[in-house]
Amino acid sequence: MVTPFRQFVLKLHSRCDLACNHCYVYEHADQSWRSRPKVISAQTVGRVAARIAEHVRRHDVDRIDVVLHGGEPLLAGHERLDEVARELRGALDGDCRLDLHIQTNGILLDERFCDLFAEHGIQVGVSLDGDRAANDRHRLYASGRSSYDQVVRAVELLRKRPEIYAGLLCTIDVANEPITVYEALRKLQPPRTDFLLPYATWDNPPERSSTTAYADWLAAIFERWNADGRPMSVRLFESIIRTARGEASLSEAVGLEPSTMIVIDTDGSYELVDSLKVAYDGAPATGYDVFQHALDEVAAHPGVLARQGGLESLSATCRECPIVTSCGGGLYTHRFRAGSFDNPSVYCADLFKLITHIRDETEVPAHKLPYATLDSLATGFGGAADIERLADAQLSLRRALIAALRARAADGVWELFTRLDRHHREALEAVLAHPYVRVWAVECLSGAGEATYLANIAAAALIRAGQDVTLRVAVEEGAVHLPTVGTLRGVDGDTVTLVAQAGDIGIAGTTGPEWLAVRTVSCGDFSLVLEDADPHRDCHQWPAADRLDESALSTWQRSFEAAWCLIEKEYPQYAQGLRGGLITLTPLAPAPAGRDVSSTARHAFGAVAAALPGDPATLALLLIHEYQHVKLGAVLDLFDLFDKNDTRLYHAPWRTDPRPLEGLFQGTYAHIGVTDFWRTRRNVVRGAARVKAQEEFARWCGHTLAATGTLAGSQALTPLGERFVARMRQTVAAWQEAGEVVTG
Repeated sequence: MVTPFRQFVLKLHSRCDLACNHCYVYEHADQSWRSRPKVISAQTVGRVAARIAEHVRRHDVDRIDVVLHGGEPLLAGHERLDEVARELRGALDGDCRLDLHIQTNGILLDERFCDLFAEHGIQVGVSLDGDRAANDRHRLYASGRSSYDQVVRAVELLRKRPEIYAGLLCTIDVANEPITVYEALRKLQPPRTDFLLPYATWDNPPERSSTTAYADWLAAIFERWNADGRPMSVRLFESIIRTARGEASLSEAVGLEPSTMIVIDTDGSYELVDSLKVAYDGAPATGYDVFQHALDEVAAHPGVLARQGGLESLSATCRECPIVTSCGGGLYTHRFRAGSFDNPSVYCADLFKLITHIRDETEVPAHKLPYATLDSLATGFGGAADIERLADAQLSLRRALIAALRARAADGVWELFTRLDRHHREALEAVLAHPYVRVWAVECLSGAGEATYLANIAAAALIRAGQDVTLRVAVEEGAVHLPTVGTLRGVDGDTVTLVAQAGDIGIAGTTGPEWLAVRTVSCGDFSLVLEDADPHRDCHQWPAADRLDESALSTWQRSFEAAWCLIEKEYPQYAQGLRGGLITLTPLAPAPAGRDVSSTARHAFGAVAAALPGDPATLALLLIHEYQHVKLGAVLDLFDLFDKNDTRLYHAPWRTDPRPLEGLFQGTYAHIGVTDFWRTRRNVVRGAARVKAQEEFARWCGHTLAATGTLAGSQALTPLGERFVARMRQTVAAWQEAGEVVTG
């Protein structure tokens, strides 16, 4: 199947009025420009327009870009440029949208050209390498005279005509001071700036002072650009950010998107990507031209197909690289060595360092989660800082949910939230962070809950802030619940007036209700709310336990204390994450004999529910296992890792019933924790217990690895989901490849 072309580089003139010593057209291996017509003829332009129109209609393409190029395209003159624009627009009128661009050195730009470009809607990009010193390293006349003043004059013309000012193209020279270059370009207020790695190959590598000189140079600019609030678009940086979040690249220099560009020279010959001229003489040639060959024939050329193969077309080194979805192997030209393109980019080390740096320094836009955190969580782990960011994102979501209920708040209640947010934000956020506040909010927004509970949330925050309260609040199941504070039990009616003064909490006009303060279980300096009263907690697949008596509470305390000591001692890779995000433990009703029961609720970030198991080690396993679900649920709140419209069912090795895709994803991620639990357990127990631990580790390692394969083969993952699953798989595969799994 033909992949249609969507970008055409049309050479209008094959000569240039500058003698830039880094130019890929004149200064490298391919010298075909010498035999080409200086100016494209009217006849050739007509055939080009007809071929493009034919291609567009055949493939129902709705939009294309044509870049007018050279040499120096302005040497073609005003009349020829006018003819070219009219011919192209006339041929494509009614068939697709045509975006016209021109890339120029700016030397000949004048008001007449600007008028012409405005008339035809042509966007103008200018090549400029920075300040005067940087630009004069390479962009000179043949006599050695500087071109800087003429180029800046051209840019100033464009700044007066913002409707045609597209931006600046800067070829990198690491000998130039990066921030000076950045400031010089920024001063000219370009809508977009492109930083271009010098065209080079393994046979003719770029000049550099270190293996990552270009990454270091670009990273310095990225940090300044980011700190400045990104005052202009920078295509390379934005492409790396986009590909890191699973979106398409804006540039052929990075990313895995298939190339849809073809070059047409002044004689009408079709050429591959222009930068191939640095590889060897004749490298861009296809042997086809507009007079004898349709664009579909060109689309089947091996050189075109080589740039459309995505991941499978890359070298083995690239395919195994963790940043391949962003890098994409780099520019095709940069992979050339000794007759082959089956190599990483000559800028491989630079791309790896730059992409990693930008990912680590960039926040994901969905409630601000850095890419480095997402990558860390994808391994199955995640440290304290990662969980803190995840919790912050969850708090942001909860605030948004509460704000969505503003119109349904009783008189004066929303004003209390406003006052709390201004003067007692810490107390308010502590209540909003309670896992079952979000459960209630989701239910309420779906029509299954009453908005009067907003007053209970506000009252709880006021009490935590030490404020007196007199407020009409909701009664549910005969109780007034104040999240994170406690419950008044034995209350009649649907709403009552809550009064809280100097630590005393009751109902106006009565002394009957029983006050039950929230209780905790703890170990050292770490404690969890033991939630056995919240009316919104019974949202797990297993029923919640009723209010615990003192004996049951003591049993839970002893079991939790022993379990937490075990986690901190033997599973420190999970302890910090649990400390950062687990805030509530919900007792479930006793499990059936011989079963260990635990659960999480999809909207209850920070809560794990369990029936009290027979020993602390099992409780430690349940906490680790269920908190994996908590983490992944929070990630899925922020990102689409798979197609949510996929209704197929998938085999899960640990279940007899097939699972929907999200269920398989959740189970696989959770069982990374289970596998790791038994992997570690083998080394701390002896005898029959050790044999069991080894068997459990082997079983769960095999199950989890198989499940990651099912996920990866589902063809329902987004690019971000593919990366996430690949990291999950790497974690478990490393245990297997290290020879840790012993079977038989």
